[in-house]
Amino acid sequence: MGVFVSSDGTDAAGHEQVVFCQDRHTGLKAIIGIYSTALGPALGGTRFYPYESEEAAVTDVLNLSRGMAYKNALAGLDLGGGKAVIWGDPALDKSEALLRAYGRFVESLRGRYYTACDVGTYVPDMDVIARETRYVTGRSVEHGGAGDSSVLTAWGVFQGMRAAAEHTWGTPTLAGRRVGIAGLGKVGKYLAGHLIEDGASVVATDVSSAALEWARTTYPQIDLVEDTQALITSDIDVYAPCALGGALDDDTVPVLRAKIVTGGANNQLAHPGIEKLLEERGILYTPDYVVNAGGVIQVADEIEGFNFERAKLRATKIFDTTSQILRLADDEGVPPAVAADRLAERRMAEVGRLRSIYLG
Repeated sequence: MGVFVSSDGTDAAGHEQVVFCQDRHTGLKAIIGIYSTALGPALGGTRFYPYESEEAAVTDVLNLSRGMAYKNALAGLDLGGGKAVIWGDPALDKSEALLRAYGRFVESLRGRYYTACDVGTYVPDMDVIARETRYVTGRSVEHGGAGDSSVLTAWGVFQGMRAAAEHTWGTPTLAGRRVGIAGLGKVGKYLAGHLIEDGASVVATDVSSAALEWARTTYPQIDLVEDTQALITSDIDVYAPCALGGALDDDTVPVLRAKIVTGGANNQLAHPGIEKLLEERGILYTPDYVVNAGGVIQVADEIEGFNFERAKLRATKIFDTTSQILRLADDEGVPPAVAADRLAERRMAEVGRLRSIYLG
């Protein structure tokens, strides 16, 4: 295990610590990125994914851990930002021994990093990892955890979408609006339910035939289209990216017909500058790390003993946070993504500074 830290506690990307973990016997190759502990221990999920290269894995963990710091700050949590990736195919490489080996690396950080579920990892995996470390959230109900964190992730996205609707159309509801969901996975399927219950019509797509079959069976009123390109160029009011990141790029934004983008996917902006392109086209973008914070709110609640109603109440406040950011963006004449960054950085600086007060 190597730790790459500069003399001032940061690396070139602004991270406090980047840890490379390897166990040859189990085949474990993992990277843990800790962006900031200014507000408290870093919290972020573990992504199990077959990256094309180590460079791709490093880039992902650096981007994701930075995003978690901002997400946790705006969610009002006393937690910093971190993330981990396991380099491999979860369908082929995941094993009890590998997960437990990873758990020991997490434990070696002595509470600087708490892990949870992400792409390729699930609640049962967290229970296995927890056999080697105390610093695990997103555990099963049987083990005192919150269970599936996508429940409140979707609820938070819905609240952010309601705030965007109020900002755009003057009323906090999606009733009568057409919402396009890209990805009917763990988050997208719950979001679809909230929208239909609110009176919206839903059009969706997914690369998984099982997800499409679920939609046909559960919500036959959902209009299913062939792919994301067909979705974004259709007549929709709101676009909800709920799969992997990079959904908003130089190809998609110019043809996007929606007036609002609010989704559950992480890192939706493919590169800096996309937020300005969205603004130029008159498309309101609610920053992903603001509206999809319900999941981290849910798993963070486990640290003090999980209470679903308490966690849901906090996730419901994503409506207020989103509204605050949209007002700030208007007042300062900047895109919402810039306004959100400023608000998060302000909290990390102001609250983080309190740690300099000597307690003896």
